Amino acid sequence: MAKPKKEAPKAEDENFNFIVRIANSDIDGHKRTVIGLQGIKGVGKRVSQIVARRANVDPTTKIGTLSDEKVKELEALVLTYYEYAPYWAVNRQMDYETGADMHLIGNDLDMIQKDDVNRMKMIRCYRGIRHETKHKVRGQRTRSNGRKGLTIGVQRKSS
Repeated sequence: MAKPKKEAPKAEDENFNFIVRIANSDIDGHKRTVIGLQGIKGVGKRVSQIVARRANVDPTTKIGTLSDEKVKELEALVLTYYEYAPYWAVNRQMDYETGADMHLIGNDLDMIQKDDVNRMKMIRCYRGIRHETKHKVRGQRTRSNGRKGLTIGVQRKSS
């Protein structure tokens, strides 16, 4: 059986950006718009589809071929997603400190998550104690799963 021939790399336009910077994240210019936007922490498949549709960008075009104006428009739409999205579609509803609905991206998401875990540890709630002791937090079974160290394996009852 003959191997299929590889296509020759296409000549790129001189305006092609190999790395696109949106919301403090570097995105590979060869990726499609929807896939590239998912490279931003806090932006998933659904959010990237909504942003691309709102910016009137074809989701299958490579993000490196977009003009600088379109990239700036995409960045503005990602940063202001919480303004036009319904409350149930944002990743932080009823913030603990402000009570507002927010959609966090990038380093803000990491910092707020760490603050939430530290607050749970400080008030000694059940979830905080589970975090402290490095156990499963969300009700998973622990008898036979998630083992580490010398506890791996089945122990027989001694007769």
